[in-house]
Amino acid sequence: MRAIIQRVSRASVTVDGKIISEIQKGLLILLGIEDADGQEDIEWLSRKITNLRIFNDANGVMNESLIDVNGDAIVVSQFTLHAATKKGNRPSYIKASKPDVAIPLYEKFIAQIELDLGKKVGTGIFGADMKVDLLNDGPVTIAIDTKSKE
Repeated sequence: MRAIIQRVSRASVTVDGKIISEIQKGLLILLGIEDADGQEDIEWLSRKITNLRIFNDANGVMNESLIDVNGDAIVVSQFTLHAATKKGNRPSYIKASKPDVAIPLYEKFIAQIELDLGKKVGTGIFGADMKVDLLNDGPVTIAIDTKSKE
């Protein structure tokens, strides 16, 4: 699994002109899934994201987690995170899971992060044409890959 997490002051996801998810302070999580991903990846990534100390403490130092600040989250599936760009100028998405594999893993990840965070999270709609609006706070943007644990 690959995730791009962005610390946000606000974020929303709109589909067909209607806002379906909206948060204030928290994380926008873009999630890419490949066939090799499983429950271990889900659990590791959720714990890493919810405990990552990237929010400022009282002294302005990034020392608090999403859990510490009682922040919110939106999880958006994004197969393009597995784009291969080595050959030519047209990305290949061959490593990205097809919906029959990706949807159940996406749903399990959402359930896991809700469990670890202790509250509901916003989502996109898998496969929909989504408009994601955000105000990146910092900016703070971090890429995490469960295969390299980075």
